[in-house]
Amino acid sequence: MLIASVGAMADQSLESQLTSAATEGNARLRIPSGALGGLDALGAAKMAGLSEVRYEAHKSPEAWRGTHAETLVTLDAIEKLTVVYEGNARDAARLFPQNANVAAAIALAGVGFDRTKVVLHADPAAIGNTHRIKADGVFGNLDVSVTGKTLPSNPKTSMLAPYSLVRAIANLEWTLVVA
Repeated sequence: MLIASVGAMADQSLESQLTSAATEGNARLRIPSGALGGLDALGAAKMAGLSEVRYEAHKSPEAWRGTHAETLVTLDAIEKLTVVYEGNARDAARLFPQNANVAAAIALAGVGFDRTKVVLHADPAAIGNTHRIKADGVFGNLDVSVTGKTLPSNPKTSMLAPYSLVRAIANLEWTLVVA
């Protein structure tokens, strides 16, 4: 099963039910990379030993409209980089389901929802949606950043997100897959 709204996995009960059903049915749950690069390296680092994972997002104030951010900051008044949320990936995914799917994917690839640190920014200087993973562990350190153009109809979503779904489906059939 390909899970496009990976933020839903922040619900521990749902994550447990889906994982159990997949195990019992000899099936697989697939999480697309979305708007981000580096999940493959983060997953490998997890196997080597991760001590810390941090995710930072920078999006225009417009990308936060219609979200929980409107109850936390006055989006129209933002003139400089402003923290909208700081906490763990579980709460980020639950509070910002339209903006923090990436945080959930990082949590699943890395140290989990409760140990993944998240900082979400409203940035009036943003030229797209920037996603950055920083991780440290036995393997060394990882620093991956992607700034993607947004979908013209939805500034919350980067153009790469729908293409990652297409690629995830194609990977099931392709002979050669770079994972």
